[in-house]
Amino acid sequence: MAGLLSVDGLNKSFAAPVLRDFDFSLHAGEVHALVGGNGAGKSTFANILAGLLPADSGTLLLDGKRHAPRNRGDAQRLGITLMLQELHLLPTLSVAENLFLHRLPSGWGFVSRRRLRHEAERALARVGLEDIDPFGSAGTLGIGKQQLVVLAGALAEDCRVIILDEPTAALTAKETEVLFTHLRRLRGEGKGIIYISHRMEELREIADTVSVLRDGRRIATMPMAETSTRELVSLMAGRELAAAAAGSHRKERVTMRVKGLCAGKAVRDVDFEVHEGEIFGISGLVGAGRTETLRAIFGADAREAGTVELGFPLRPVVIRQPSDAVRAGLGLVPEDRKQDGLLMTQGMRVNATLATLKGLFIGSGESRRTEPLRERLDVRCQDMDQPARTLSGGNQQKIVLARWLMRDAAVLLLDEPTRGVDAASKETIYHLLRDLAKDGKSLVVVSSEVRELMALCDRIAVMSAGRIVAEFTPEQWTAENLTQAAFQGHLDQSEGLPA
Repeated sequence: MAGLLSVDGLNKSFAAPVLRDFDFSLHAGEVHALVGGNGAGKSTFANILAGLLPADSGTLLLDGKRHAPRNRGDAQRLGITLMLQELHLLPTLSVAENLFLHRLPSGWGFVSRRRLRHEAERALARVGLEDIDPFGSAGTLGIGKQQLVVLAGALAEDCRVIILDEPTAALTAKETEVLFTHLRRLRGEGKGIIYISHRMEELREIADTVSVLRDGRRIATMPMAETSTRELVSLMAGRELAAAAAGSHRKERVTMRVKGLCAGKAVRDVDFEVHEGEIFGISGLVGAGRTETLRAIFGADAREAGTVELGFPLRPVVIRQPSDAVRAGLGLVPEDRKQDGLLMTQGMRVNATLATLKGLFIGSGESRRTEPLRERLDVRCQDMDQPARTLSGGNQQKIVLARWLMRDAAVLLLDEPTRGVDAASKETIYHLLRDLAKDGKSLVVVSSEVRELMALCDRIAVMSAGRIVAEFTPEQWTAENLTQAAFQGHLDQSEGLPA
């Protein structure tokens, strides 16, 4: 494989160093994975390559020539394209306009729709989207097809290096496989691909090589096939990870009971109970009603029927809005932390104390309470007032968890608690959840990762088409029977049976 990209002694600082004497190489026809904890410097490196940030010092060579793009357009002209997790399509424009936004084919001062259609159809065909209307609105496409449109736009630029930063975070398994099919083809055409992801199973499927970043430095580079996930996590964390605590902390008494919960079409007659010290998992397909169930319990969405009982002894509680749930001893870690979980312009000091402000003196009292939580959760921030929007996803999630640790919620509802979180931060969160269960807290965990639930939970319920259709203990569950149960409600509906 010919040398394509070479990086030597790269440095970048903001308030603190982010990249320190970083070196890296990429070959033509190679998929090179970058892994590291949140804040390790992966996205900063990608942004420098793509012309979004200038380097402070260091040497970048592309095909042996110095690479110092002044902006994103400059980098694209040189053959480097960045695909971000958050898509930047303009939903009100057509697919074709999004593909060629900065270089619309024109003549005599007018855009040539004939040429635009022709070039758009050719670009879309490269990623298997021949059935897409080039003049249809980009906003009407699903996330998976939008991601492929972005890839089509990158290929239309005749790129040589493609950087993908968490490209599958919002994709289904089928959409991910379509993306991988095209990446393999591009690898065969001699493109260099830098793949940034927290999903180890994906890296094993697509990556040839993996480099580990920690604190802005490259710690190791090795063939992907020759390393284990545990080795990678240990390298990211900078320490040998402790083994997970063995055994269950589930006790006999029930601390929460949900009966006959209904909320629109998404939640239909849901029943379950959770014990003291138990981690109770809820599995199921996207759209099964898992998120809606937690939101209805917490009062974030209106419910049409059903009761929630809490405490010991159990007693019915009236929850019409989230403040009622908080007073009753519930906490919710939402699926979308940016939209529903954080004040993005505020720091940890404010965000972690939102549920307990009445019991604190504003200012020094907040800081005294939050500093121990910062250390316990290993939140990487410059200070307690660094805006949440400037922190990595893992550190943002830790701040949401810190809020409920401070509130000392007896029952914690967690919706996808490790989504978009690096492997080392996942371990921190897993150990925290086990510690909470050991302290007698009751946890309800929704996750799309079946193996995550199997590693964490005492019991797993499976939702399908708005109902809980099965429940498993560790002796009973397998990945196969959990997945089969997830489809049960849809199979019942297709056969005309009551779901």
